[in-house]
Amino acid sequence: MVDDVAMDGVFHALASGARRDMVARLADGPLTVGQLAAPLDMSLAAAAKHVQVLERAGVISRTVDGRRHICRLVPGPLASAQEWLEFYRRHWSERLDALEELLAEDFAPPDAPVRPRPAEEE
Repeated sequence: MVDDVAMDGVFHALASGARRDMVARLADGPLTVGQLAAPLDMSLAAAAKHVQVLERAGVISRTVDGRRHICRLVPGPLASAQEWLEFYRRHWSERLDALEELLAEDFAPPDAPVRPRPAEEE
Protein backbone atom coordinates (compact mmCIF):
# COMPACT_ATOMS: atom_id res chain seq x y z
CA MET A 1 0.00 0.00 0.00
CA VAL A 2 1.26 3.45 -0.87
CA ASP A 3 1.57 6.03 1.90
CA ASP A 4 -0.98 8.74 1.03
CA VAL A 5 0.94 11.54 2.76
CA ALA A 6 4.15 10.65 0.92
CA MET A 7 2.26 10.38 -2.39
CA ASP A 8 0.69 13.82 -1.80
CA GLY A 9 4.19 15.23 -1.34
CA VAL A 10 5.43 13.64 -4.56
CA PHE A 11 2.51 14.94 -6.63
CA HIS A 12 2.84 18.38 -5.02
CA ALA A 13 6.55 18.40 -5.88
CA LEU A 14 5.80 17.43 -9.48
CA ALA A 15 3.04 20.04 -9.82
CA SER A 16 5.56 22.70 -10.85
CA GLY A 17 7.03 22.72 -14.33
CA ALA A 18 10.33 24.01 -12.96
CA ARG A 19 10.56 21.08 -10.55
CA ARG A 20 9.61 18.58 -13.27
CA ASP A 21 12.40 20.06 -15.40
CA MET A 22 14.85 19.63 -12.52
CA VAL A 23 13.79 16.01 -11.99
CA ALA A 24 14.14 15.27 -15.71
CA ARG A 25 17.67 16.67 -15.79
CA LEU A 26 18.65 14.80 -12.62
CA ALA A 27 17.71 11.56 -14.38
CA ASP A 28 20.97 11.99 -16.33
CA GLY A 29 23.05 12.28 -13.15
CA PRO A 30 23.83 14.51 -10.16
CA LEU A 31 23.81 18.29 -10.57
CA THR A 32 24.49 21.22 -8.29
CA VAL A 33 21.70 23.63 -7.37
CA GLY A 34 23.42 26.20 -9.61
CA GLN A 35 23.36 23.79 -12.54
CA LEU A 36 19.68 23.08 -11.90
CA ALA A 37 18.92 26.82 -11.81
CA ALA A 38 20.99 27.78 -14.88
CA PRO A 39 18.51 26.95 -17.68
CA LEU A 40 15.50 28.20 -15.71
CA ASP A 41 14.34 31.79 -15.64
CA MET A 42 14.76 32.19 -11.87
CA SER A 43 17.27 33.22 -9.27
CA LEU A 44 19.50 30.77 -7.44
CA ALA A 45 17.46 31.43 -4.27
CA ALA A 46 14.21 30.53 -6.06
CA ALA A 47 15.80 27.37 -7.47
CA ALA A 48 16.98 26.43 -3.98
CA LYS A 49 13.38 26.67 -2.73
CA HIS A 50 12.26 24.31 -5.50
CA VAL A 51 15.06 21.94 -4.52
CA GLN A 52 13.81 22.02 -0.92
CA VAL A 53 10.29 21.02 -2.05
CA LEU A 54 11.71 18.11 -4.05
CA GLU A 55 13.91 17.13 -1.12
CA ARG A 56 11.01 17.21 1.41
CA ALA A 57 9.00 14.97 -0.94
CA GLY A 58 11.92 12.52 -1.02
CA VAL A 59 12.26 12.85 -4.80
CA ILE A 60 15.84 14.08 -4.56
CA SER A 61 18.65 13.97 -2.02
CA ARG A 62 21.12 16.79 -1.49
CA THR A 63 24.63 16.55 -0.14
CA VAL A 64 26.91 19.43 0.72
CA ASP A 65 30.51 19.37 -0.48
CA GLY A 66 32.08 22.62 0.68
CA ARG A 67 29.96 25.33 -0.93
CA ARG A 68 28.49 22.99 -3.52
CA HIS A 69 25.05 21.47 -2.94
CA ILE A 70 24.86 18.34 -5.08
CA CYS A 71 21.43 16.93 -5.90
CA ARG A 72 20.66 13.36 -6.90
CA LEU A 73 17.43 11.74 -7.98
CA VAL A 74 15.85 9.27 -5.53
CA PRO A 75 13.82 6.85 -7.68
CA GLY A 76 11.68 5.21 -4.96
CA PRO A 77 9.00 7.90 -4.53
CA LEU A 78 8.71 8.37 -8.29
CA ALA A 79 8.36 4.61 -8.77
CA SER A 80 5.54 4.57 -6.20
CA ALA A 81 3.76 7.38 -8.02
CA GLN A 82 4.23 5.61 -11.35
CA GLU A 83 2.82 2.39 -9.86
CA TRP A 84 -0.23 4.26 -8.61
CA LEU A 85 -0.76 5.91 -12.01
CA GLU A 86 -0.25 2.61 -13.85
CA PHE A 87 -3.37 1.15 -12.24
CA TYR A 88 -5.46 3.96 -13.77
CA ARG A 89 -3.70 3.76 -17.12
CA ARG A 90 -4.61 0.06 -17.36
CA HIS A 91 -8.15 0.77 -16.19
CA TRP A 92 -8.77 3.45 -18.81
CA SER A 93 -6.98 1.52 -21.57
CA GLU A 94 -9.32 -1.42 -20.97
CA ARG A 95 -12.35 0.87 -20.99
CA LEU A 96 -11.25 2.60 -24.19
CA ASP A 97 -10.56 -0.77 -25.87
CA ALA A 98 -14.09 -1.89 -24.97
CA LEU A 99 -15.52 1.34 -26.36
CA GLU A 100 -13.54 0.89 -29.58
CA GLU A 101 -14.99 -2.60 -29.99
CA LEU A 102 -18.54 -1.35 -29.43
CA LEU A 103 -18.09 1.46 -31.94
CA ALA A 104 -16.60 -0.94 -34.48
CA GLU A 105 -19.68 -3.17 -34.12
CA ASP A 106 -22.11 -0.24 -34.41
CA PHE A 107 -20.47 1.21 -37.50
CA ALA A 108 -19.49 -2.03 -39.23
CA PRO A 109 -21.10 -2.68 -42.64
CA PRO A 110 -24.12 -5.02 -42.37
CA ASP A 111 -22.35 -7.83 -44.22
CA ALA A 112 -19.15 -7.68 -42.10
CA PRO A 113 -18.30 -10.84 -40.13
CA VAL A 114 -19.03 -10.62 -36.41
CA ARG A 115 -15.96 -10.93 -34.18
CA PRO A 116 -16.47 -12.78 -30.91
CA ARG A 117 -15.93 -10.66 -27.81
CA PRO A 118 -13.08 -11.68 -25.51
CA ALA A 119 -14.15 -13.12 -22.17
CA GLU A 120 -14.29 -10.59 -19.34
CA GLU A 121 -11.56 -10.99 -16.73
CA GLU A 122 -12.77 -11.18 -13.16
